[in-house]
Amino acid sequence: MRTNAFVIALSMTLLAGCSSIQRDPPLQVWDDMKHQPKFKAQSELLETDLFPFRRVSHLPPEGVVARGHLRDDSPLNTGLENGMYVGKNPLPVTLALLKQGQTKFNIYCAPCHDQTGMGKGTVPMRVPAWQPSNLTEARVVEFADGDLFNVITHGRRTMPPYRFQIVTEDRWAIVAYVRVLQRAAHSKPEEVPADQRAALQ
Repeated sequence: MRTNAFVIALSMTLLAGCSSIQRDPPLQVWDDMKHQPKFKAQSELLETDLFPFRRVSHLPPEGVVARGHLRDDSPLNTGLENGMYVGKNPLPVTLALLKQGQTKFNIYCAPCHDQTGMGKGTVPMRVPAWQPSNLTEARVVEFADGDLFNVITHGRRTMPPYRFQIVTEDRWAIVAYVRVLQRAAHSKPEEVPADQRAALQ
């Protein structure tokens, strides 16, 4: 009888150690890699000279780039060639590219520049002090494609940069679509195909 009571008591003790409530049981048969050598951020290296200045946190070596973030200095990524803005879009201008540019323009640019590019979007209507450029005026029409890409990428004056929100190819697509808006704003009736002139207002 005593043996049975002892076995039951021992079993209850062992089962209590398996409870999910107790996060750190005092006895661990398999530690599951809980106890292993490691460095904690902002701590000081006291027992090793693995890193200089005996610190765990330090700057990465010069020239290191995070995986997936390598961008070369090609005209596609910078809009520049030999220190000058590229004059022509490096992507082939296709209908698909223009449609992609229209989609991204309406998402990111139209709130300020409106869908025609004339700078009469909802933002300047609500905040009169914020007046975006008219993308169809002669001054902007004269911009090189690389200059437009640079403005989208890095911003200019009150316009913020969009390089983190819009990927490289989509920025070039927006440039191509802006050229379409400019062409539409400065076109003449005789330039419209004959079968579409009846739709003009």
